[in-house]
Amino acid sequence: MKLAPALFLGAAVTAALAFLSVLFGTTPISPVDVFTAIGDAMSSDDRPSSPLERVVVDLRLPRVVVAVCAGAGLGMVGAMLQTVTRNDLADPFLFGLSSGAAAGAVLVITTTGDRLGFWTLPLAAFAGGILAALIVVTLLRQLGTHAPEKLILAGLAVSFVFSAITNYLIFAGDQRAAHSILFWSLGGLGLSRWETVPLTVLGLMSLIAFAFARHRHLDALLGGNDTARSLGIEIESLHLRIILVCSFATAIFVSVTGVIGFLGLVVPHIARAIGGPLHLPCLSLSAVTGAAMLLASDVLARVLLAPQELPVGIVTTAIGAAFVALLLLKARR
Repeated sequence: MKLAPALFLGAAVTAALAFLSVLFGTTPISPVDVFTAIGDAMSSDDRPSSPLERVVVDLRLPRVVVAVCAGAGLGMVGAMLQTVTRNDLADPFLFGLSSGAAAGAVLVITTTGDRLGFWTLPLAAFAGGILAALIVVTLLRQLGTHAPEKLILAGLAVSFVFSAITNYLIFAGDQRAAHSILFWSLGGLGLSRWETVPLTVLGLMSLIAFAFARHRHLDALLGGNDTARSLGIEIESLHLRIILVCSFATAIFVSVTGVIGFLGLVVPHIARAIGGPLHLPCLSLSAVTGAAMLLASDVLARVLLAPQELPVGIVTTAIGAAFVALLLLKARR
């Protein structure tokens, strides 16, 4: 399929899923009521907001925007990391970002509490994720290499360390916070507010700016490091920049949505199957596909056990597990 029709189709599916995400939830809302609530919110009168207006405008619309930004961003991060590591199973949490973010979130849940109000949990998770990424970069600098196998091993080592810290905090901390910890560690969009939308937009924009500025350099990496060097590309510098921008964006997404696993692993494979391996079409399709997949997963998470809401990470993990099984069967054939 050509790029333009594929992007148009993906954008249409994403828009349809975004509308469904506004309609469905703990309480389904009719399309007429949705447009009425949006119209009332856009009016200039000073009347108090109705309950329906608060649900649609203050809860569900920012949830849609955060899902689109986080899904698109995680898909793009997965595509870039799979290129850098030359590993088809690399995902955005390769560098221990998920474990670092989880440790930061669990630290404030079990010990300090909401000292900074609403922003306490996102800031702690962001700081933990960035700390994990910096430790990985420091390890690589000490080793004097950015070889893919060293990169993966450094990420695994940091991930295990932060996982141990998280488990200790859960065991030694306030046990009443266990439910909050479980829901956050499995991912969810419950923290989505208009206040967090600029944060997720910043994460996505940083990826888009880097990807479109460096997509030809990323294409050169497909031929191997020696080929890229022969084209005048500084491999170590490029690898470091990719790691930093992916770590920054992923830490932002995790700080708002929690750990949403397998999305960044599955989406790039779908994008390459449609648009090929070159990064301009691959990253564009990864963004659209990731946004659509996270929106669809969020809708399923809210309707499968309604009125109770499943962590969206359960849905994405189930999809990812099935996809990996299909990859293995395909490789066997």
